[in-house]
Amino acid sequence: MATDIKDTAHAVDAASVMRLLRARSGTRPRLLALGEPTHGEETLLDLRNELFRQLVEEEGYRTIAIESDCLGGLVVDDYVTRGTGTLDQAMERGISHGWGAFAANRELVRWMRAYNEDRPASERLRFAGFDGPLEITGAAGPRQALTALHRYLSTWVDADLLPCTAETLDRLLGADDRWTDSAAMRDPGRSVGQAPEAGRLRLIADDLTALLDEHTPHLLTATSPDELDRARLYGRTATGLLRYHHWMADTSPARLARLVAVRDHMMSRNLLALAARGPVLVHAHNSHLQREKSTMRMGGKPLEWWSAGALVDARLGDAYAFVATALGTIRHQGVDTPPPDTLEGLLYALPDAPHLVDPARLSTVLGDTRPARRASPWFGYAPFDPAHLADTDGIVFVKDALKD
Repeated sequence: MATDIKDTAHAVDAASVMRLLRARSGTRPRLLALGEPTHGEETLLDLRNELFRQLVEEEGYRTIAIESDCLGGLVVDDYVTRGTGTLDQAMERGISHGWGAFAANRELVRWMRAYNEDRPASERLRFAGFDGPLEITGAAGPRQALTALHRYLSTWVDADLLPCTAETLDRLLGADDRWTDSAAMRDPGRSVGQAPEAGRLRLIADDLTALLDEHTPHLLTATSPDELDRARLYGRTATGLLRYHHWMADTSPARLARLVAVRDHMMSRNLLALAARGPVLVHAHNSHLQREKSTMRMGGKPLEWWSAGALVDARLGDAYAFVATALGTIRHQGVDTPPPDTLEGLLYALPDAPHLVDPARLSTVLGDTRPARRASPWFGYAPFDPAHLADTDGIVFVKDALKD
């Protein structure tokens, strides 16, 4: 069996990935999603960086999108495309969840800026965050997105068509700390998401995004494509954030399930927008990119929702590809050698180098035998579910995540 499994594995490089994906779908994906089973491991981030470099140089990819704040990502994109600000500022302000401190993320942004130096705009690499401005403890307020969208439309559309003035918008938004109270995640009564002002803001956001769509022919000629893309991003983010805050204030049993679903819906809309200018390499947790329903426990309750990857796949079909990453060990987190009857245990017998595994061929080798699902000894690591082999286009197996 070990020899047969070895025959299903290849080097992890752009050529091997594209050969596998083209064999499955016959085309190059516009969105190539590379998942990870845990966050913050430099070994996995270094592998992502090298794969992106190869996709840029060999396959014409020009954008990378990571699981980070979509509005903050504009700061990084400005830096890598135009040299706005400094690398330190881009890492501090442009990448959320504290991930700007990771050496591999810094190296990615540094390399992208160096690559873009002296290249014409059409050949420059682009950076995007595709998550909403959300943290596990809460969400940002809608001020930045709403006021930016209102400002853009005020410049290019007749003021009489706007649903409110900038002053009214500011009054309805109120103090920012009303929206960002972290206690609201556990106590719906602390959220302002269903206050009358929030309801009015949801209608205003809907009117502003509709106005943006209605005037697209004019805006395409009056402004640059980047300006219009950003306005659309502001619209998606404002409506998504207001929906998220609405459900933070909800007291029904559906509250948590709706929150995780709204987040992935926001992710999916951002990914679909990026696909329009594709091709794009997407990097995030496996649970956000897989085709099947995602599951987790939160507040002691089991939750299920359709991931961003599932939503995108439903729209793009073969133009979406998902390559999961599976890990052998994360010893500094107590994740030791995997049991031999698990998928990770079978792949752990392969030589040390990372491998790209063909799930279809692996299923053939396994036949009626199905590996057990590995139990996670650490909450921050999610093993690969062997039941989902058929829904995965490829598996990158990394034997050991090493601590620097």
